[in-house]
Amino acid sequence: MTSRHPRRIPPSPVITDSGVDHVRLAYHYLDSGDADGYGSLLDEGSLGPDLEAPRGDGSRHHITRIVAEGDCVVAMGRLAPQQRDFVDVFTLSDEGMLRACRRYYSTRPH
Repeated sequence: MTSRHPRRIPPSPVITDSGVDHVRLAYHYLDSGDADGYGSLLDEGSLGPDLEAPRGDGSRHHITRIVAEGDCVVAMGRLAPQQRDFVDVFTLSDEGMLRACRRYYSTRPH
């Protein structure tokens, strides 16, 4: 059986660890409104609707857990002061830069 999608070789653990560091830094830059710092973590051409832009509106990301494997980093946490739980799923480039992110919010009332 032949797959329609070619099999990708998973990135090395060094690339995955670098991606985790970039995700942590991304939240710091988002919370401080540092667009240049945030932009330095993005893969070329990755700016799109899936990646959040620094707002500097006082929102804070409180990360409770980060799980990573291969080219995927998942961050779980709470956005304050909105008090909304979220899960962000990041896709990394081959160099460990942030290529895409999809955010999911909890539907649980607080």
